[in-house]
Formats: sequence, structure tokens, C-alpha cells
Amino acid sequence: MRIRKGHLRALMPALTASVLLLASGCASGSGSSSASGASPAGQPEASAAAAGDADGALAVKAAPAATSTALARPGATGTRAHRSTLKVSSYDRHTRRAVISQAVRTTPNPSGSHTGPASPSAAPSGTPSRSAEPGRIAVGDVIASAPAPGAPDGLLAKVTQVIGETGDGTEVQTAPTTLDTLLGDDKAKGTVPVDPSSFDVERLLPDVKVSWAKTGDIHAGPEGAKLPLGSLRVDLKADVPTPAGTPVSADAAVAGYVQVAPEVDFSYGGGGTGDASAQAGPASAYLGVSGDWTSQWSLKGRVGATAKPVRVPFAKLHADPVLQVGSIPVVVNLDLTCYFEITGDGNVTVAVEQDLKGDFKAGGTYGPGKGWTPVNESTMTSSPVRTSLTAAGNVKAALGAQAAVGLYGAVGVSADLAPYVRGEASAAASAAASPGALPTAGAAGAWALYGGVDLSGALQLQLSVFGTPVLQRSIPLGTFHREWKLASGAV
Repeated sequence: MRIRKGHLRALMPALTASVLLLASGCASGSGSSSASGASPAGQPEASAAAAGDADGALAVKAAPAATSTALARPGATGTRAHRSTLKVSSYDRHTRRAVISQAVRTTPNPSGSHTGPASPSAAPSGTPSRSAEPGRIAVGDVIASAPAPGAPDGLLAKVTQVIGETGDGTEVQTAPTTLDTLLGDDKAKGTVPVDPSSFDVERLLPDVKVSWAKTGDIHAGPEGAKLPLGSLRVDLKADVPTPAGTPVSADAAVAGYVQVAPEVDFSYGGGGTGDASAQAGPASAYLGVSGDWTSQWSLKGRVGATAKPVRVPFAKLHADPVLQVGSIPVVVNLDLTCYFEITGDGNVTVAVEQDLKGDFKAGGTYGPGKGWTPVNESTMTSSPVRTSLTAAGNVKAALGAQAAVGLYGAVGVSADLAPYVRGEASAAASAAASPGALPTAGAAGAWALYGGVDLSGALQLQLSVFGTPVLQRSIPLGTFHREWKLASGAV
């Protein structure tokens, strides 16, 4: 994990831009074989279907560290896409020019150790060699690459012109393309956990600490050894900002942690034509983020009066997990911004502590005829550890996250997960006096504390990367809202 204080690249300023949770790589695990065993471009080493499950669907898993570049050559016989020994040596996102070179291949000697480049005319070790590539990169080729120099979000592009040879490889002009040009009629579906140690973290407030736990390598942050495997935790202590014009007596503080185990959900239903002009789209598609959520936090003090919620981001996180979809590296970009948000009328003094556990799912699903539709689900349970509410008024506080999920640098889904606690109190007073009797006075009041969760967001135009028709506008996820009573009382 890299913790830094500067601006985070390509971060959506907001699951919950929140929770979401991620520079590169997914959780370590088994994946497809590395590039060292790949066949030359134009000669498929293995078909996409060969990497599939028993039902013929492509396997979706965390990509291995040495992820191969996938290449599709229109008109070629055999599979639509295959692993290639070509690699992206550099890319200029402004001109869309890339340099494509031959990955160095090694062959084992009789003792089983690697002796170096396999080609007799190969360059010295460490220098790319293209002499073993019988099918060079050509106009019309479609390439899919994991993060590479100049393309930190990965690269999915079509070659429109071969410019010429350079010392580092073949320079080509590229244009954007879509996943259906690689996946075609294949089907794929899977959920892949995101390696918590792969997140870039930008701390936005001084007292923010980050910890995570993964198999065989536990980071000893706050309560780090107690974290479930695959979890990322952000701890916070901060004063609540006082709005302008609020009395000095308004003083509140928030403390606690957010813990999340994020997963990327991906599916593709086949039927893609690979022809962008046809706008037919695949039979189905899905992109989303899900995971387990745990938080424990407290709000104490008097919150200043504010007509609008005051949102304070305290940490931004980014990761680029690479999914291995058959032979194709699909790069997912995940941004997560943790925040707390306070609103109130300035009258209530509150002391509340809350434990919250549950899960969430947010994304977009595509189907012919109905296009893209939102998916948002959340199951949360909470319990107050301590509650206290004084004076008449109201207050609401959320500790949440805003997330953005995309492919190859194009944001497709944004989601805002905001678990909250809300308190309200009322009071009434009366007085009476009659001749010859002592004056009487009385007071009565009631208070209640509620827990709840809001999940909202939007589907973005860039979801067309699947090969579906371009959205004419962003589509709101709608708001998932649920609230429950934690405690109440009367005086």
C-alpha cells in the first residue's frame, strides 16, 4: 500500500467518491499462465474458451502478476482474442500513439532453469526482441493491456496506423474501441476481491490511519491483526467544522473507523458483434462494486446550525485491479472517498456511539430492449452503544464512502453509501396560577434516535465500453433508503 498526501490520479472527488477501495493488481491468487508461455501474435496460444468453466463461460479471476497482452486480429481464423507475446512499451494519451514491442521470452534448459531469450537472434537479456514475432502488429489489430508506461489505467485500443520502427518497438496510432471486439460471442461472469494492499491512499485529515489484512501478509495498523482477511480499514479522529455564524459554544467531534472488503462484479453475456456502427450490444452485461461493510464511530458535542449538510472527506483511495477474463486482461479502476457528513439546527447536544455491519452492492446491468438499468442493494444492522440527546432540536450524522468504478480509465458507475444516525427531540412546557393557590409548572419532552442507510449514485456514459449503445445521459441509480429506530425516551 502506498500512502501519500498529494493529489490522487484520476480520483473522482467524492463507496463512498465512496468507499470504494484500490498502483495496480487484484488479490493474489491463481490466474491464467503468464506471458512467458504465450505464442507469437497471430498464432493463438490458447483460445478464450479454453480458459473457461465447464459451462463454456470464460473464467473471471484475479490476473497473475505477469499479465499477458491480449490481441484480436479481424479476419483471422480461430479465436477472436488470444494471449500475445507483444506488450505496450509506452503510450501517449494525448496523441493516442503507442509503442508495441516483443516481450522477452525464455526457455528452460534441461536442468529446468531459464536460460534467456528463446530466439536465436534475440537481443541481450533485458532488451525487447521482435525477431521471433512472425506476425507483427498490424492495422485493425485490437489490443488489451494491463497498466503500462503512459497507460496507468490499462489500455484497450484498435490500431489505425503503423507509423514505423523505433529503438523500443513499433510505433502505432490507436483509437478507442470496446470490449465486444475482444469478447464477441463469449460469455463471462465473476466476482473478484480487491487486494487491500493495492490501494493508493491519500490522507486528507491529520489523524487518519490505514490498515489492512491479507493472506500471509498482515499490516499491523490500528487493530490490524484483528481484521478479517481481505479487509481495508480507515480510522479517524476529527473535530466537526463550525459553520460561519455559529456560536462558539457549538463544538462537536467525530471518531471511529470504516472497514470494507471490496469486490468487483463483472459479467458479459455474449452476442457482441464487434461492429461499433451496428450498436447491437451484447446480450447482457454488468459492472459493479460490492462488499462487506463494518463501521464503529461516535459523535459527541453540539453540532452547529447548518441548512445544508457539511461533508468532510478524510481519505481518498484508488486501485486498478486487473481481471483475467479468459485470455483478456480487463483493467478495473476503483476510486473510494471516505467522509463524514453532519447536519443539525444547532440546538441539540448529542453523545452517541454506534456499531454498524452489513453489505452493499451498486452497479449497472444491461439487457437488450431495456438498456442499462441500476442495481443498488444494502443490508445493514446497527446497535447503539451509548445514546444521549439533550435540548429540543435535531441532528444527523453519516460516516460513509463514495465510490467510482470504471474500465480502462472510463468511469462507468458511481455510488454513494451513507450509513447514518439521526436524532430528534421535542419539548413542551406549561404553567398555571389561580387565586389562593401556589403557581404550578410542568415540562414534558420526548426524544428518539434512528439508524439508517442511503445508497445512491449514477450510471455514466462510459459504460458503452462494453459495446452497448452510448447513453444519452447519466442514469441515476435512484436512492435506496432504509431507517430503523435505535432508542427513544420521554421526560
